[in-house]
Amino acid sequence: MGNNNQIKSLVERIEKLEEEKAAISNDIKEVFSEAKSNGFDVKILKKVLALRKQESSKRAEEQALLSVYMDALGMLADTPLGKAAVAAIKAPKPAPKAPVEDLDDDDFI
Repeated sequence: MGNNNQIKSLVERIEKLEEEKAAISNDIKEVFSEAKSNGFDVKILKKVLALRKQESSKRAEEQALLSVYMDALGMLADTPLGKAAVAAIKAPKPAPKAPVEDLDDDDFI
């Protein structure tokens, strides 16, 4: 087992780091408070921070899955793109054009 001085040193270092951690946590809270007082949505800022921590491929994958799930639940129908898609589905389809015969030059002689 380690000696008493080593244990004391470790505990004091941990205590100092805990104090620094508390101070940094307080600084972060102050920045969020400042953001809120400037009209920013803190909940959205926290989501943006979480997204920025992700790799772009992971973020794109999650965004794609989110869109699929929202679409399956009809949650995208109220967006401009969703409204256009619904309108396109409901719009009458034009009558198919008659096929054009492939005429050879011999047909004109």
